[in-house]
Amino acid sequence: MPTIHSPDELFIDDLFVNLQPILDRQILLKCEGFNFAGSVKLKAATSMVEAAEREGRLRPGSVLVESSSGNLGVALAVVAASRGYQFVCVTDPRSNPTTRALIEAVGARVVLITKPDAVGGYLGSRISYVQEFCRQNPAAVWLNQYASPHNWRAHYELTAPAIDKHHPVLDYLFVGAGTTGTLMGCARYFREHRPEVRIVAVDSVGSVTFGGLPAPRYIPGLGTSRRPEILDEGLVDEIVFVDEADTVTTCRELAGRGYLFGGSTGTVVSAARNRLPEGGDAIAVAIAPDLADRYADTLYNDAWVIETFGPLEGLHAADPPKLPL
Repeated sequence: MPTIHSPDELFIDDLFVNLQPILDRQILLKCEGFNFAGSVKLKAATSMVEAAEREGRLRPGSVLVESSSGNLGVALAVVAASRGYQFVCVTDPRSNPTTRALIEAVGARVVLITKPDAVGGYLGSRISYVQEFCRQNPAAVWLNQYASPHNWRAHYELTAPAIDKHHPVLDYLFVGAGTTGTLMGCARYFREHRPEVRIVAVDSVGSVTFGGLPAPRYIPGLGTSRRPEILDEGLVDEIVFVDEADTVTTCRELAGRGYLFGGSTGTVVSAARNRLPEGGDAIAVAIAPDLADRYADTLYNDAWVIETFGPLEGLHAADPPKLPL
């Protein structure tokens, strides 16, 4: 085990879970949540910060500011703390309370935007706040994860090569679409190195990323209310939309087998299971961005799920059986 000197040096890129015993499909889940930020976003955060430092935009005394629904906020908070920068995370009510607490735990500030944008989401409103913050604060630096090529480049250089190395036989790659950084980095890599691999983008119903109609969404991680500038649909072979109720039931199903994953993972696994035939021989990798700890108060909370989606399969029994004394 290596010795690290800062939290952004730890990336575990070779851990996959075989879901075939659970789903009867050859789906290998690439686990990205085992680092000090708890998600795949630590790669993008580190890449964007290092690029801003090389370009001279980020220097001692700078204040990082970014719009995030959760995981990138934690990742940037970790990187900023380790490098001595102030950080302001602009988020909205869909972000999990645990996520906001983690951001504040390392000394960052959380700004909660409660006014929806023109399409009923919060992304436009968050970005407007960031832009105004930068106008009023000369020391502010906005990395802009939605437009930065260093967002997708982190996955072109790290995530995709790790998949390529460990899975020389591969038919499908399922990647969730939020800012589309992970999707674009992996898609570019496989287009160049293994174009036979079919790239499947996974989005949430209600997201406008791929031109869908806007609708309320409650689980942070995937989907947007504004098309990311870095998205190039020409690199994607298929797009699969998943209802958030299916996200919840899939997460609960995996948890019932001891695998505690976050909402984005439930969405991507649901898409892969529905796309691939049961008992087929196609081999797929799906990317699991984070783990379940940040969702304990939401998609793993029966009361929240019932209030948000109504009764769903996989909820705990209301009256568990009494155990003998």
